[in-house]
Amino acid sequence: MSTTLETPPLVIRNASVLDVEAGTYSTADVVSVAGKISSVGPDAEAPNGARIIDGTGKFVIPGLIDAHVHVVASSADFRSLTYTPASYVYAQTARIMGEMLRRGFTTVRDLSGADFGLAMAQEEGLLEGPKIHFCGHALSQTGGHGDMRLPGEDHDPNGRGCCGIGRVADGVDAVRAAARDEIRKGAHHIKIMASGGVSSPTDRIDSTQYSMEEMRAAVEEAQAANRYVAAHAYTARAINRALEAGVRSIEHGNLLDDESLRLFLEKDAFLVPTLVTYWALKEEGKEFGLTEEMWAKVDSVLTSGLEAISRAHQAGVKMAFGSDLLGGMHRHQNEQFRLLGKVQPAIDAIRSATTTAALLLEREGELGVIAPGADADMLVLGADPVADISVLADIPEHLEYLIQNGREIA
Repeated sequence: MSTTLETPPLVIRNASVLDVEAGTYSTADVVSVAGKISSVGPDAEAPNGARIIDGTGKFVIPGLIDAHVHVVASSADFRSLTYTPASYVYAQTARIMGEMLRRGFTTVRDLSGADFGLAMAQEEGLLEGPKIHFCGHALSQTGGHGDMRLPGEDHDPNGRGCCGIGRVADGVDAVRAAARDEIRKGAHHIKIMASGGVSSPTDRIDSTQYSMEEMRAAVEEAQAANRYVAAHAYTARAINRALEAGVRSIEHGNLLDDESLRLFLEKDAFLVPTLVTYWALKEEGKEFGLTEEMWAKVDSVLTSGLEAISRAHQAGVKMAFGSDLLGGMHRHQNEQFRLLGKVQPAIDAIRSATTTAALLLEREGELGVIAPGADADMLVLGADPVADISVLADIPEHLEYLIQNGREIA
């Protein structure tokens, strides 16, 4: 936030401070000045006018990063966003962002929907919530996961309403133009729809989308602007095509195979699994109208997703925390930690939401760590999440202080 210069200094005294990379704690004082961490160590001198927090017996970890959110998704029906008034979308988004922040997420990567205006409002302190890395509109082929037209509709897919999540671009030249336009509008990354999805009305989940030439065009444009491409992909075939095209992060990736694991390592790419959205559908889907057949399918996808994370973890693939929750299910965001804890050590789950996510966002050393020069985003917890990952899954019971840019959030 630009308001950080007005933020009084902050000192957390005598706390157990987590070195995420090492996976160890040290007893230290953490000093924040002008929204940045200035020192971490014993017996720090408090700057004049500093707010002092007694950290004795407390655990301090970096603010969390969710690398796959949709802050505008007040409904699970993405199609409805195309005709919802912008003012109403903004009001709902403000609520969603404020709740995300209070779950400990001080930064998020938005994978379609958020824009320059939301990011600027948050940065200027007009809107309380996580810092936003956004892609603007995701790029989709006609009839792809970002095309919300029903089979009987023939209107311009990019010409309705304010707030849809996708834009349709067909052919190499159109993909280049769309990628350049999102970059012009401030996008931190480009998102492409490389496979079918659940919320789009005319595509199969197991379809592949975009030609190799179209995907490579998006990657070339992103790289030219020192950005990167994230790809929505479920099946191994879709995942592997996207990785071959140079995509930096695969979103979801539930049905990866051995070739996928090889390509992730060869291409130095990231996997962003989003299991909690399937967990939430399994827990509550019938209340939202899922049939018994659909519910069983969700259960199968959840099981395969857990297996994918386990295999990726064992192979050494870099994984970043993602939730991808929509509508009334946003409240389950932290449950992703409990799911991750089933297939990997707690410290690795924490890394996925701190250091690894920061690396994906190209903010290494600035986010996800408690170290001099980093943003002063910190959680002060009453219990140790390294010993028990449920501390983060059940965060309302354990979060004692929430600090973003050196400012305590009430």
